[in-house]
Amino acid sequence: MAGAECRRGFKSMSGYRQHHNTVRIQPPQPARPCQRAFAEDHSSTHGGSDTGQDAPDDTLKGSYYIPHPILDGSPCDAAGNFLNGDHPQATNDTWEPFTSHGHFELADFIFRQNQMSGKQVDELMQVLGSFEEFKGRPSFSSDRHVHHTIDTISSSAIPWQSLILRHAASENLPPGPSVTPWKHTEYEVWYRDPRELVRNQLANPEFTDNIDYSARQVFGEQGQHVWSDFMTGNWAWNQSNTLAKDPDCHGAMLVPIILGSDKTTVSVATGQNDFYPLYISTGNLHNNVRRAHKESVSLVGFLCIPQTERDHDTTDEFPILKTFRPAMEKPEVVKCTDGYYRWAVYGLGPYIANYPEQCLLACIAQNWCARCTADRAHLDDSPSGRRSHQHTKILMRSYSDTQLKQGWGIISGILPFTAYFPCADIHELLAPDILHQIIKGTFKDHIVAWVGEYFLITYGEKKAEQIWADIDRCIAAVPSFPGLRRFPQGRRFKQWTGDDSKALMKVFLPAIAGHVPEKMLQVICYFLDFCYGFHDERTVFMDVGVHPNGISLPRQHSLCHYGYLTQQFGTPNGLCSSLTESKHRKAVKEPWRHSSGWLPLSQMLVTNQRLDKLALFRAGKFAIGLLDHPLLPPGVEPIDPDANHSDPDFFLYRDDQDMEDAVADEGDDEAEVIVQLAKRRMSSYPRRAWAIGEMIGTPSFRNLIRQFLHDQRNPGHAIPGCDMNISQCPDFNGKVDIFHSAVASFYAASDICGVNGMIRYTIRVAHSWCGGPARHNCVFIEHDPTLPGFRGLYVAQVILLFSFTFRGVEYPCALVRWFSTIGDQPCPNTGMWMVEPELDDRRECLLSVVH
Repeated sequence: MAGAECRRGFKSMSGYRQHHNTVRIQPPQPARPCQRAFAEDHSSTHGGSDTGQDAPDDTLKGSYYIPHPILDGSPCDAAGNFLNGDHPQATNDTWEPFTSHGHFELADFIFRQNQMSGKQVDELMQVLGSFEEFKGRPSFSSDRHVHHTIDTISSSAIPWQSLILRHAASENLPPGPSVTPWKHTEYEVWYRDPRELVRNQLANPEFTDNIDYSARQVFGEQGQHVWSDFMTGNWAWNQSNTLAKDPDCHGAMLVPIILGSDKTTVSVATGQNDFYPLYISTGNLHNNVRRAHKESVSLVGFLCIPQTERDHDTTDEFPILKTFRPAMEKPEVVKCTDGYYRWAVYGLGPYIANYPEQCLLACIAQNWCARCTADRAHLDDSPSGRRSHQHTKILMRSYSDTQLKQGWGIISGILPFTAYFPCADIHELLAPDILHQIIKGTFKDHIVAWVGEYFLITYGEKKAEQIWADIDRCIAAVPSFPGLRRFPQGRRFKQWTGDDSKALMKVFLPAIAGHVPEKMLQVICYFLDFCYGFHDERTVFMDVGVHPNGISLPRQHSLCHYGYLTQQFGTPNGLCSSLTESKHRKAVKEPWRHSSGWLPLSQMLVTNQRLDKLALFRAGKFAIGLLDHPLLPPGVEPIDPDANHSDPDFFLYRDDQDMEDAVADEGDDEAEVIVQLAKRRMSSYPRRAWAIGEMIGTPSFRNLIRQFLHDQRNPGHAIPGCDMNISQCPDFNGKVDIFHSAVASFYAASDICGVNGMIRYTIRVAHSWCGGPARHNCVFIEHDPTLPGFRGLYVAQVILLFSFTFRGVEYPCALVRWFSTIGDQPCPNTGMWMVEPELDDRRECLLSVVH
């Protein structure tokens, strides 16, 4: 069997249920916006030509969306005839070229999951063949047999192709050292047909519930425009309007082509260790699917040099993408995730790249903005307009090569590859890059480095080292909190990853408070809040001498374009270069390690092709239910691999019944917060409350439970349990189950990167974490949802997670230590609140049991 949102197979119903109850529990989600009906129904003949949108109706309650009225992605048959009703699609319910479900799972386990070497596979088959049941004939005879079987999967086989690139004037260049060697060199580029890769993505049944067949405009509760997934952006709507002028496109779906390229290194040893993979995705898929990858981001090919089209400018189009050209103007019929066919018209969409790659794509010099014409010396202050192919062509006809480069940063004689495709302009299509422009760029390379320079200028090297040491101690002392990473050694690690930088952003501001001027704290606060005030207030770094000649940095300047780009392409997290960087592991690094290391590229190509075949084969069988049957025959009980698992937090979640009741309230975007205790209790604790209290150093634990029961059984009582005489509270002598973790699922309005803004955090509580000291996570507890932000929350530290049953009712609970705010306002410089332990009348930490 297989889970609905993952590819893990199961040998029996028992294994499937255990996996579902422990891992695959889905958090409640806010209600999806309902579709807004048009005043006039859109007929199946698509004869309308009005591309305008209806004005939002003030009388309409609740969030809603408006699909594009012309390019609406209407279903059709394989011949392109629009349908008026359901037409079931034919399915392939055989396991060919495999003999059975188990045969396929074994091949997938060997090649994809375990990535066995050929020698290991041969040894495994010999061992299996020695069992009497196999009679010397295991499922596969050898490693080559496994590969041959995978290669014979007939569906979606996309062969690799190659092309040779050379400098346009290489034949006329003189030999010798006067000409750089690369101009005489031929480069081989390997690629697959990107059109076929996109067709596979559109037909993948795994994406059925996470795809948009038309551009749509989403409006919130108050009628405000909402931008989220790519097809909710203005670019998709405007492109649909342009294509709607052609009657042949009526009823079709727009398929935006999202490209991304990024250099990666697989080894520091000698030999070929640098690769330039090119990836492709479609804008129809929702951001959460693209961020989770699955098969939503595909490897197109490997570029031998950073920018292919620059050295291939003798052709009239970018050769790898030429197969898209016919269907960019006249749609073609494609199969979609729901099994129906639709007319599809392609269009070049955003390109995901870091700043150096953006300069190459836009054919401009470094230190210039690839989107606008701002002067490189005053990027944020000089008047500027949007770059475009038309503007570049006019300048090329009017100015010399030197004037072009000095005045606009334009490389003469070269046009970006998008100039040869309809309705495409690379200057408009460069995607925002959160990872390199904000996290690694502005924060790590600029702000953190500038703070260090300020310390050196102001205090000297020795004092600066002491200040950094104190900052390191503050960072290392950060309390444990779900979603907050701790740095036991401070900030001084040699290589910062993107995750390192993101985690440090959350603790950096309070750690430097008191060491830098208040204005510097404020500018960093503006940056972390992504406020427009950042560019105005950053002059403090000029005033203190860190940047005395002004600030003109392309990666910081790019932040000025984020508001516009969010409206164009939806939320930036769906187009970040972290998507391509994380894809490197599966598409480049693991296949490289799987190769012999000698001329590995050809081996890597074959490995990627086989991985794609296995993934698409599994998706197809899952869609028609073939993975719903147990691997083992009825009556055979499988071995539970988790029966003796030593990790107490491995069994994550408890299958609480109220999960089904956790839905968004009508007219409210926030979903109910659901907290699920771990699946299994900890057997090392006593079962009685008084004994547990002695063990954890809280003798009042049993009385706190009794006070909690008073509040639960007497809601609205004039006297709360904490003030009630303990003798008047319900007596409790039952058994208590202790847990080391829980999971909180909730809607986070401040972090909508998850599906519909849903966030899931693991809360951990243990007397010893990984053999070290105790771990007690801090949490927020809501007390007034009508108050904004932190004002409606309490802060507490979880001392114990437990559950008990009283008079037939089960109570999952937590013993918490409360904190109170220092003052009634946040710090004016950092914007952060300060808290301290709350004490009772005896000057002891205030404890209570919460449900």
